[in-house]
Order: sequence, then structure tokens, then C-alpha cells
Amino acid sequence: MRDLWAGLPILGQDLLILLALLLPVAVIGGALLRGFAPWPLALGMIRRFGWINAVFVALIAISVGMGIGLVAQERGLRRGTADAASKFDIVVSAPGSEITMLLAAVYLRPADVPLIDGATYAEIEADPRVRLAAPIAFGDSFEGDPVVGTVEGFVSHLSDDTVEGRIFEHEDEAVVGALIDVPLGGEIEPAHGHGSFVEMEAHGDFHYEVVGRMAPTGTPWDRAVLVPIESVWSVHGLAAGHAPEEEGHAEDHDEPLGPPFDPDLFPGTPAVIVVPETLAQSYGLISGYTRDAQTMAFLPGAVLSQLYAILGDIRQAMSLMSLVAQFLVAASVLTGLVMLLRLFERHMALLRALGAPTRFLIALVWSYGAALLALGGLLGLAVGWAVAAILSGIIAARTGVAIPVGLSWSEVHLVAGFIAATTCVALIPAWALIRGTTTAKVRM
Repeated sequence: MRDLWAGLPILGQDLLILLALLLPVAVIGGALLRGFAPWPLALGMIRRFGWINAVFVALIAISVGMGIGLVAQERGLRRGTADAASKFDIVVSAPGSEITMLLAAVYLRPADVPLIDGATYAEIEADPRVRLAAPIAFGDSFEGDPVVGTVEGFVSHLSDDTVEGRIFEHEDEAVVGALIDVPLGGEIEPAHGHGSFVEMEAHGDFHYEVVGRMAPTGTPWDRAVLVPIESVWSVHGLAAGHAPEEEGHAEDHDEPLGPPFDPDLFPGTPAVIVVPETLAQSYGLISGYTRDAQTMAFLPGAVLSQLYAILGDIRQAMSLMSLVAQFLVAASVLTGLVMLLRLFERHMALLRALGAPTRFLIALVWSYGAALLALGGLLGLAVGWAVAAILSGIIAARTGVAIPVGLSWSEVHLVAGFIAATTCVALIPAWALIRGTTTAKVRM
């Protein structure tokens, strides 16, 4: 049986789970409604107290939607952060916290980290297993967005060679992310520092000309200004990584850009983004450049897995809290349903007096309650999607990471389970109401 289940397509498995969750509802409905048609009366009961029923459905939708929204948001956050790190195969940096370096190099969160020296970078760049070794440099900003120094190859890699305009060729040129509101040909004046520690006049009247714009990536790099790393070093009064008359770069008096760098004139870099020639060589590179006193190398995906494990523990705690909350919601729903059904006690007594069978009365009351519960659960899916969209917008605005919004089969199964459980338990107030009307009739 396990092999048969594993051989089914994913869609087939999800559909079977959905059908299994809704099977109790179908069984109860078939047993109660067989030979009866209580829906006209049930719809009349819904219309008779429309506002009360609407409030009841809205409360169910909100309670279900909040749980669904949090579950969908957590899944979207995982996917968004993973997509943002997909272009960063290996990060090599000075020894320290991998999480801090991940946040700085991949997600552009300001951090004070040690630097890799020129000799170490030259060794990485010359490694035959390395296709791209891109140094990055931080420290400046433009209207709150980071200015990142790097090399031409990294811009091509990050943008998949889809740059509007061209990539920088001189120290005073820049390529901007898709969300930087500066047109091609416009100027950018870098400020020293980030946030409340910005010094606007620290670099004199130095400006960058925008010569290219990257296509949207859905990452914090959409709000970054990419410039030659030599310019970041130069405006801070450091060596530019090249000898003044370096052979092959002195033509037309153009300043040299990009590797190879002179190790003695290399001021240092917080991190090197390494793209291996083949995926199989990644672990060899990580092992080779993980040295206690010099460098550390890591896969961003592996560090994210550690963070996801922490999130997983939090999710388990939240799931437990959600189960408790759902239990309380179910209890509140049943209490509310009992109160609603009390409104129709006289109607049920009248139908009983007219000779309506007990099963018809139970089917009528159950159909009324099940309709409200099912409508509230289905609307909860829409509320959950809206909650996830709002949370995603807030997170994207603060982090720059595009969080995909969408509902999966997990949320559908959650709603189906809620509807099945509550509609099954709805038999209890329905039976209690009918017994109450029967007792009242006997006493009369």
C-alpha cells in the first residue's frame, strides 16, 4: 500500500487527502438528506437573520484566515529567501559568523566584518576550479540604498546578462538595481555610511553616472547601486588594487578595472562571491578555503537551512498554539451555532407539530449550520491569502526580498479538515434542538 501511494502523482495524493477529509461530511449529508430536500427552508433560515448569520460567517472566516495566512507566509518567506540566495554559490570571508556574513553579502544588511587580504583573494581568483571570484565592498549608500563595489563579471552573473544600457567601464560609472529611481544618464552622489550614520559630504563632489539598469531580481540587490570596486577604494583614500601603469590597462589613460589585482595594492574585501566551474567542485572549494585563522567558506543555502531549522522549531510551537486556537474557535463556533439555532426553536416546534419527521428536522438544522460553517471556511481561504499578501508586502518593503504569495494544498487541506470537524460536531446542537422541541411538545 505504501508503494502504491508513493507511486501516485503529487496532485493525485493531494486530491485523495482532500476527499478523505471531506468523506465524513458526505457520509453524514447522504444519511440525513436521503429522500429530503431541506435546502429551501435552510436558505430561508439564512435570509431570515441575514446580518447575524453574516457576522457568524465573518468570525469563522477571520479565525480560519489568520491561521492560513501565517502558514502561507512562513512558506513564502522560505522560498523568497532561498530564491534571493540562488546566485550566491559560495561565500568566502574572514572567519566569523556565517549568519552575519550571509546577511551582509547576500541580503545587504550593514555589518562590521573583517577583510580578506590581497594574497588570499589572488589565490581564490587563480584557482582553476573557480569560474568567477567577485570581491564586494560596502560602506557607502545613496538615499538609504547600499552602494556596492564589485567587478563586471558579478554584475553579468547577477543580472543574467540582462542589463539595460551597459555595464560600467570606468570608475565613475554605475549600474543600478531595478528599483533605484535614477534614469540612465543620471548622476548618483554616494554618501558615506548607512542609516543615521550617513556623511553626505565625505567624498567631496564625486558622482557616478548611471550607465546601466539590471532587470528585476526580487532580491535586495534591486535596491543596490553597483559600482567598480576600485572606485569604492579610491574615494576612501585607499589603493585601487592596480599599479598606476599596470601593463595592459594604461591604454588611452583609462583606469584599470577588475581582476587581476595586485595583492600588495589590494585594500581588502569583506567577502568574495565564488562561482565554481562545476557544482561538484563546490564542496572541495569550501573545504579548501575554510581555514581557522584566514578564511571561512560556506554555502548560503546551508546557512539558510540552519535558519529554517530554527524557524521550523518556531513553526512547531506556533502550530501547537494554532491547534489550541482552533480548538477554542471550534468551541466558540459551536456555542454560536447553539445560540443561532435557538432563534429557530419555535419554527422547529411548528414543523414538528405539522408532522415533520425527526430526521428531516435534524437534516434541516444540520444543513443550515453546515452551510454557514462551509461558507466561513471557504472565505477563510480568501482572508488567509489577503493576510499573507499584506505580510509579504511589509517584509518585502523592509528586506527587499520578494515573498511569493499563494495558497497550497496544505491550506486547502486545513480548511477541509476544519469544515469536516465542525460540521460533524454540528450534529450535536442540531440533535439537542430537536430533542428540546420534542420535549416541549410532550409537556404541552
